[in-house]
Amino acid sequence: MYAVIQTGGKQYRVTEGATLRVEKLNADEGASIDLDKVLMIGEGEDVKIGAPYVDGGKVTATVKSHGRGKKVTIIKFKRRKHHMKRQGHRQWYTELEITGING
Repeated sequence: MYAVIQTGGKQYRVTEGATLRVEKLNADEGASIDLDKVLMIGEGEDVKIGAPYVDGGKVTATVKSHGRGKKVTIIKFKRRKHHMKRQGHRQWYTELEITGING
């Protein structure tokens, strides 16, 4: 069984037991959270599609860790103008382990 969920402005296809990194969530490590923005639940030929969300659909996950991703380097450069600007960014993330899909 799999589901398509929405969190942090992005959509993820998840299965039970999968681990994924999402935008930072306000939850403690080891806590169990419910993701109720389920767009689709499917298993083989049986697929439920929400409008926009599946009624009664819920994905349960456990927070494994919080962290920061790799550094993304931004360089702005204008030739012959004596202008170069460097900037870096590291995005916060939350690592989740999917423990159950209901719907």
